[in-house]
Amino acid sequence: MEDPVISIVMRSHNDDPYIGRTLESFRSQRCSRSFEIVSMDDSSTDRTREIIAEYPDIRRVDPPPGVYIPGKTLNAAVRACRGEVVVFNNADAIPLDDEWLERLTAPLFAEPEVAAAFANQLPRPDAFWLVRKDSYRAYGDGRTAAKWDFFFSLASSAARHAELTEYPFSLTLRSSEDIDWAWRAVQRGRQLHYVPDARVEHSHNYDWTALWRRFQSEGDSAAQIFGTVPGCFGSLVRAAMETLRDFAFLAVHPRGWREIPAAPIRRLIQKMAFRRGGLAAFARKQAKP
Repeated sequence: MEDPVISIVMRSHNDDPYIGRTLESFRSQRCSRSFEIVSMDDSSTDRTREIIAEYPDIRRVDPPPGVYIPGKTLNAAVRACRGEVVVFNNADAIPLDDEWLERLTAPLFAEPEVAAAFANQLPRPDAFWLVRKDSYRAYGDGRTAAKWDFFFSLASSAARHAELTEYPFSLTLRSSEDIDWAWRAVQRGRQLHYVPDARVEHSHNYDWTALWRRFQSEGDSAAQIFGTVPGCFGSLVRAAMETLRDFAFLAVHPRGWREIPAAPIRRLIQKMAFRRGGLAAFARKQAKP
């Protein structure tokens, strides 16, 4: 059998509410190139594994043994792929039309200087209004994120197999392994391509505790990747500025007004947790002999 041109890597962990729609969307793709689906499930305890088993054409690969490290899992998935282009798509990132795969991978086949492409992530119908605002701002037409120092997401993305093999994911980072990989690619002179027409449904409604953990972990990884930690005053200023943008967004969306009191709390948690994570990373580095 001829090897596929594209390999879709689907990582999953307790994704019962979404994985069925994701797999059906994979099957419905109208792509000009052949593709395979490689599933790597991380010890799901709900019906995720049973749902995957209903699709005999999916190639299931076991995650590497030992403690879960995102980069180690991703590198193992890449080694299992047969396609020249690897598409990473989380089981809870649901492609919203049958041209997602063609559009997402097109930049890699058309432009040799592109190291990776990433999709437009739209919020779920039940997403908090402030989560929706963040999604629209980060993705959308891409003009806002283009002004930022750096932005990338692996949740629905594509990269070249050869490049992923030559420059594997970090085996030390516990989060933001995608940011690290993409940042290193840019440092080599490679390009990242945002594809707004490749759309997936993907968002999370974190409670305060989960939000703190998420941003603390991201701050820890950011300090390791970029070597900087935001100052306390700067973090407070950024939290205030983001809160003002929240108020402006909610003002024109009356159904989200109930989230107005939560906006400053949410931004303060994000910025302070991010800074705390960065400080922890620096403290570990200084403690090493």
